[in-house]
Amino acid sequence: MRAMFDTPLEAPLRPTTIIESFRLNRDLGVRIILASETFQHTGSFKFRAAYRVASSVPHKLLIAASSGNFGQALAYACSLTGKSCIVVMPSTSSQVKVDAIREYGGQVELINTRVVTRKERVEQLRAEHPDAYVGNSSDDAFVIEGNSSLGTEICALNYTFDCVIAPVGGGGLASGLIAGIRRAGKAIPVVGAEPLLGNDAARSLRAGEIIPNEFEPFTIADGARTISIGKLNWEILREGLQEIIEVPENAIVDAVRLLFSRTNLKVEPTGALSLAAVLAEPGKFRKRTVCCVVSGGNVDPETYAKLLAKR
Repeated sequence: MRAMFDTPLEAPLRPTTIIESFRLNRDLGVRIILASETFQHTGSFKFRAAYRVASSVPHKLLIAASSGNFGQALAYACSLTGKSCIVVMPSTSSQVKVDAIREYGGQVELINTRVVTRKERVEQLRAEHPDAYVGNSSDDAFVIEGNSSLGTEICALNYTFDCVIAPVGGGGLASGLIAGIRRAGKAIPVVGAEPLLGNDAARSLRAGEIIPNEFEPFTIADGARTISIGKLNWEILREGLQEIIEVPENAIVDAVRLLFSRTNLKVEPTGALSLAAVLAEPGKFRKRTVCCVVSGGNVDPETYAKLLAKR
C-alpha cells in the first residue's frame, strides 16, 4: 500500500491511497489497482468537490442536498473557510453521516422523500435564504472541477491502465475523472458502475438523453440513490464514458466483503461499486489492468457488520 505524494494538489486535499492486493488479483484474474478515497478528509472523495465549492464562492451560507458524504464534506469545508451550511437529507440516511455533518458544524434537514423531494426542500430553503449559494453535490461546475483532481492523480501513477471504473450516482465523480484525465492528456477509458436498482444513468446512456428514475431508488448503495444524473455531468458522460455496468445488490455486498478480507479496507456500499462491477462482469476485465476508484468508507457500524456477516 502506498500513497502518491508527488502529485501537486490544492491544499488541504489528501492524496488518494493506492492499494494493490495480490490475493484479490489472484482470486479475480484481474490486475486491480485501488484508488481509495476512504482516507480523504471526511472519508470520501466528496471533500475534493466540497472544498472547491466552499473556497470558490463568496457566499457565507451554502445549501445543498446530500445522501451524506457531500454533506459531511461541505460541513467540514465550510468550517475551514469560515462559512456555514444547511444540508437536506432523506430521513433514511445513514446515521453516522448525519452525526458527522452536525459534528462538523453543519445544519441537517431530514425529509421524507416520499412526501417532499430533496430538490423541493432545497428550493424552499433558497426562498428563505436568498443570499445563500445553492450547490449541487454533483451537477455543479465547481464540483466537477474539484473531482477532476482525482483524475489528474490517477494519470500520474506509474501504471498503464486499460480502464478506470468509478461509481455513478449523480455523475459528479465520473465526469470529474473524465475531465482530469483529459486535462492530463491521457486517453484512459472510464467505465461507470451503477446499481441496477437505480440505473438511470445506464438507461440515459442507451437512450441518448437523460432518463430519470421515477423515485429515489432504495439500493444498498445509498450514495447512488439519486433521481437523475446532472445536466452538466451528462454533457461530459454521454461522450466520455465507455459504458456503464449495472451492478446487482448481491455483487455490491460481495465487493464490500472482499475489500475487507483481501485489502483490509472498510468501504461503504457505494464505494464498493467499482469492484462490484468487476464481480458482475468478470469476463470484460480478465487479464487487464484496471483502476477501481473506491469512493468512500462512511457506513454505519451495524450495517457494516451485517454486510460482512451476510451469506
